[in-house]
Amino acid sequence: MTKAEVREAFRRWQAANPAPVTELEYATPFQLLVAVVLSAQATDKGVNLATRSLFPAAPTPEAMATLGEAGISDYIKTIGLFRNKAKNVAQLSRQLLERHAGEVPRSREALEALPGVGRKTANVVLNALWREPVMAVDTHIFRVGNRMGLAPGKDVRAVEDALMRRIPKDYLVDAHHWLILHGRYICTARSPKCGQCSVRDLCQSTDKTDHPTQS
Repeated sequence: MTKAEVREAFRRWQAANPAPVTELEYATPFQLLVAVVLSAQATDKGVNLATRSLFPAAPTPEAMATLGEAGISDYIKTIGLFRNKAKNVAQLSRQLLERHAGEVPRSREALEALPGVGRKTANVVLNALWREPVMAVDTHIFRVGNRMGLAPGKDVRAVEDALMRRIPKDYLVDAHHWLILHGRYICTARSPKCGQCSVRDLCQSTDKTDHPTQS
């Protein structure tokens, strides 16, 4: 995709959804951090189903640490890798209390030092909480970047770096949300809904699956 095509794609996504937000449900920065940790290799819908019970029982780092690994596990058994995630959530809750006065740190380095928090999770938190212009590349965004020709790359970091270079700065803060929603609902892994795609004419894929929707 050319620079002009990239800008036009984001112009259309912004016009359709001017204020995109994460689909994870949370009430506090701590709850967002936990939800993002739980969302690894899981759907936002599945995480929300679990946290609707977990967060009322343990809304703060203190309560989560008190609940402990076994107690957390009881609430998140429907989520993949729940045992390891329960361990990470219990440990990160304790570390927040011990090292950050119970607050979610604002630096990437401090976030990535927490159990269960890698680069992608840190980027989601930095973007969602503080609107930092960072790009969290998940499987959806990796697919969209490569399939559309928007930001081709062999691994997630290569796609992240390409997106950071290619997305116009005035769209960068919300770009993560537009891309993930596009990949989740339109540019799906199997049978992408090309006929419903608002940027079909800009997409470089040679394997479009259906005809444009007639208006």
